[in-house]
Formats: sequence, structure tokens, C-alpha cells
Amino acid sequence: MYLNKAMIYGNLTRDPEMKALPSGMQVCSFSVATNRSYNDRDGKRQEAVEYHNVTSFGKQAEVISKYLTKGSPVYVEGRLQTNSWEKDGVKQYRTEIIVDKFEFGPKGGGAGNGGGSSAPSAQGSTGGNNNSAPVLPEYPTEDINPEDIPF
Repeated sequence: MYLNKAMIYGNLTRDPEMKALPSGMQVCSFSVATNRSYNDRDGKRQEAVEYHNVTSFGKQAEVISKYLTKGSPVYVEGRLQTNSWEKDGVKQYRTEIIVDKFEFGPKGGGAGNGGGSSAPSAQGSTGGNNNSAPVLPEYPTEDINPEDIPF
């Protein structure tokens, strides 16, 4: 069995671009930035950013184009695809994620805002269904005493 799967959660770096194929199918392309924090050899905290090219087709493309803008958080699942072409005698390559499923991030942007999404999620390449994301339970703000746990 072979596996080609990509999962990313980040923010759009630009507004989605919507185009139509000659067949009439809608195509939406956008870019997502993901951040990574790590400690270097000297123990200093470092930040690294990766930029991912993402493409969606059909109904998903229409939903993404309608609801997402630059800076919007989004979770994307899909497959990696590399396209190649020749420009001025030099072979060029572009690797992108083809969307299978996506979910909107929390309203207001950023991963640290908490809460669930009130926007619909879109799944599958056949249009999927639009369901609200599950609502997270309210957790107590005070500390829990382990002696109060009944088991």
C-alpha cells in the first residue's frame, strides 16, 4: 500500500484566486504559511516559516474562495502533486497540495484564540457536506484537586 497524504494548519498568505477550467469546473489556488519553533544548537529559540501552495477544485473551491481571505486560519488535508514545465529551456517544478478535505480555523484568526469554528467545513472531492465543527466543552478555570476525582 502507498500513501500520499499532507495535513497542514496555518494562515492564508494571500486571497484565494478563483479560475475556471475549460470544462467549467472551478479551481481555487492559494498559499498557506505554517510556523515551527525549535531550539538551535546554542539553545536559542528559533522560528521557521514554510509556505505551501494549495489547490482545490469544484464546490470546495467555491466555498474556499467565498469564505477565506488573506490571514484566515485553515486546516487542509490532501495529497501532494508535483507539476513540471519547461521555461526558457530550463525545467521548472512546483509541488502543491490538492485538497481532499478542509476546515475553517477559529474566527478572528490565529491558533491561540481557542473556540470552535462557526463556519461550515467541507469534505471530500464530491462536494462533501457542510456541518458545523463540534463545539468544545467549557473547562473550569480553577485547578482540579486530584483528591476530588472519584476514581
